[in-house]
Amino acid sequence: MARAIVHMDLDTFFVSCERLTNSELRGIPLIIGGGDRGVVASCSYEARVFGVRSAMPIHMAMKLCPQAKIMKGDMELYSKLSHDVTHVLQEKAPVLEKASIDEFYLDITGMDKFHGSYKWTNELAQSVIKETGLPISFSLSINKTVSKIATGEGKPVGNLQVPENEVQAFLNPLSIQKIPMVGAVTFQLLSRIGVRKIQTLSEMPPEVLQQMIGKNGLDIWKKANGIDHKPVEPYTERKSISTEHTFSQDTIDIAKLKRVLIGMVEKLAFQLRSEQWLTSTITVKIRYANFDTETKQCKIAYTSADHILTKNVMELFEKVYQRRMRLRLIGIRFSGLVRGTYQIDLFEDTEEMLSLYAAMDRMKSRYGFDAVMRCAGAHFKPNNKDEILKRIK
Repeated sequence: MARAIVHMDLDTFFVSCERLTNSELRGIPLIIGGGDRGVVASCSYEARVFGVRSAMPIHMAMKLCPQAKIMKGDMELYSKLSHDVTHVLQEKAPVLEKASIDEFYLDITGMDKFHGSYKWTNELAQSVIKETGLPISFSLSINKTVSKIATGEGKPVGNLQVPENEVQAFLNPLSIQKIPMVGAVTFQLLSRIGVRKIQTLSEMPPEVLQQMIGKNGLDIWKKANGIDHKPVEPYTERKSISTEHTFSQDTIDIAKLKRVLIGMVEKLAFQLRSEQWLTSTITVKIRYANFDTETKQCKIAYTSADHILTKNVMELFEKVYQRRMRLRLIGIRFSGLVRGTYQIDLFEDTEEMLSLYAAMDRMKSRYGFDAVMRCAGAHFKPNNKDEILKRIK
């Protein structure tokens, strides 16, 4: 039996959320972002007509579309509305995966025995629109890759179905940039040898791609041929991530304690970005040599950025560590999590900061967490007593 996988995507989600609360924003070019040196987190289709795109520097977007209205993002609002959509989908979908704050996968394999799969999916999309007021696009095909690509081709508010026997014909004329995993660097590399369409890529020997690109070469070749066996992972809401470090000898060395804290923040922040989470609550925990334990907590704007998290962790540590006694343990917990990538948190940061984090994360993902670290936290080395605690509460 061919699988039936649905991809659903909330159209211009941040923009749609803002328009839901303020009807005067409808029909005008709208950019969600912040600061003259910041980047575009999201933009309306009216702004895209002028060439504005996500992750574009704000100053460039304003040159292209000077009449656009710029608004700082409201992650509290976006998180609430995303939760509302998730609730509607969970009530009816047999298997639901929440891939990000505005993106979902559903496995409805076998539903054709009882309902028309496309008809059922369309009715579900209409339920989302009716109950939340948010526009949503979807596509239905045999796997996650084809469905995701099809949703992008059907936007805005387009609904496509790509049957198994039409998958390759659908993919062939599209740019290789449509394939998940093909970023700017890979696109430029393949373009130099004349590979710009998916059909050309699909016809290449997979071993050649592996030699050019590395271990991801075979995965990209499979996607170009419409092959993707990844299952839809049932959605569970993570509540927090945390880590603790127990010292082999109790210490009162402030410089050492701060170095360890910086390293812990960097590791947790990388995990947040890797798993596409943003945090809004920070807790710092200390345990004295006499086993007295104290904590301090603070609320922040949603983020997954090291420099923001480190600043707040250090402030909390200064507040909680008041008794000049030796410490045996320190810990950090990030909670109040919502789905989202660091890009959507760039309401105050610059294009240079985005590029820095992207480069660091690529190196960490390829060569390991220790491949690149801030000097201040380079002395932090995880051990058996310092594993990341993934708590689902």
